[in-house]
Amino acid sequence: MTLFYHFDETQPLTGRLAMGIEYDGTRFCGFQRLKHAASVQASVEDALSKVAGAPVQIHASGRTDSGVHATRQIIHLDPPAQRSEKAWVFGANTYLPRDVSVRWVKPVSDDFHSRLGALGRRYRYLLLNQISRPVLERHNVTWCRDPLDADAMHRAAQALVGEHDFSTFRAAGCQSKTPWRQMHFIDVKRFGPLVMIDIQGNAFLHHMIRNIAGALASVGRGAQDEGYIERLLALKNRKMGDVTAPACGLHFVDSIYDERFALPKEPLGPNLMAFSGEWTGERELPETPRVAARRKLTFAKKPQETP
Repeated sequence: MTLFYHFDETQPLTGRLAMGIEYDGTRFCGFQRLKHAASVQASVEDALSKVAGAPVQIHASGRTDSGVHATRQIIHLDPPAQRSEKAWVFGANTYLPRDVSVRWVKPVSDDFHSRLGALGRRYRYLLLNQISRPVLERHNVTWCRDPLDADAMHRAAQALVGEHDFSTFRAAGCQSKTPWRQMHFIDVKRFGPLVMIDIQGNAFLHHMIRNIAGALASVGRGAQDEGYIERLLALKNRKMGDVTAPACGLHFVDSIYDERFALPKEPLGPNLMAFSGEWTGERELPETPRVAARRKLTFAKKPQETP
């Protein structure tokens, strides 16, 4: 996928579809559809249903929390009607609110599943480290006016790489059956006033990245030493953890799938970091046993038996 190309408007797309979704999570109470509040899922399903002329149900690669943003949330659907590439993208964006957008659509095989088939998920947490409060970036970064030592944060964060029990970094109300997760990498870098925590793993617990960001900020401002993160990890107790960083600085930037699905490549978000020049999927995925096992899974629909 290049930055500019023409959407086909002649050939109706058939079968299962994958889509890339971008959204500003500021006014949403998370991705998942809710009865009592605005959600990204409801907005997308309602828009796609109008394009298809029939109800549409979507499945997402991850359920972001209230206020969290995404530049590459991958969804899939089995549409009740056939529409062209242009009709799906332009049609959906006509009905979507201004803070949600469909970026692309691609036919995929029936064994593609956006959530169960994801080999890894990548997030970026952005801290704007300056004395004055932000204005233009206020909804997309977390402001920190204390000087941060990004190198110290990076060194401390390496204790989290690998497979661990992340109980200290999970929310009290987390519903996951296990606190074990595998972190592929975590980097902390400074770009002028921006400090970016770049983290990828097989999956994440509720509030896990925001809790990690809060603890790393304590290291960065000098309130804690570089061994702090390793000690917190060993405690396996959320009550002994640090503060939860605000949702506004967190961005869901990539979901990684087996190469056979050939999903479109894009500049890695958010656009505040476009100058880095990195595209989705460029960083090599560690071939762990967990990743190898996930590659072998199939989610194709079983054919209906005829009487």
